[in-house]
Amino acid sequence: MKDVQKKLIAISTSLSSLVKQVEKLAAAIEKGSAKAAPAKKAKAAVKKAKAKPVKPKAKAKAKAKAKPKKTAAKKKAPAAAKAKPAASAAAPTMLDNILGMISRSRNGITVERLKKRTGLQARQVSNALYKLTKKGKIETLSRGVYAKKKK
Repeated sequence: MKDVQKKLIAISTSLSSLVKQVEKLAAAIEKGSAKAAPAKKAKAAVKKAKAKPVKPKAKAKAKAKAKPKKTAAKKKAPAAAKAKPAASAAAPTMLDNILGMISRSRNGITVERLKKRTGLQARQVSNALYKLTKKGKIETLSRGVYAKKKK
C-alpha cells in the first residue's frame, strides 16, 4: 500500500512539472498571438492538481489527472495550426487578380473580358469591381469599362 502511495506521489510531482513546462510553452506561443485565455486555464488546472491530496484509491484519479494534462498539451497544437494559414494568406486574391488585369489594360477593360479571363460569374466580377471602386483603386470610363485610377 505504501509503495502505491509513493508511486502516486511520484506521478503527481512529474505531472505538475509537465504542467509547468506546458505553461512555459503556452506562454511563449501566446506572446506571438497575444491570447492569454489558454494560459489561465492551464494555471487553474495546476491549482486543482495541487489542492487534491493523494489517496490510496488514487490509481483511477491519477489516470483522470493525466487526461486534463493531455488536453492542456493539445491546446498548444491549434495555436500553431492557426499561425500557418496566416503565412499562406499572401496568395493573390480575386480582387488582386482583377486589379492586375485592369492595370495591365491600356484603354480599360470590359466586364465581359474580365468574366472570360477569370472564369468568374457576372455577379462576382460586379462585386469585385464595386469593392475596387470604393477603395479608390479603379474608375469607370464608361458603362461596363473600367481602368486603373490615375493619381
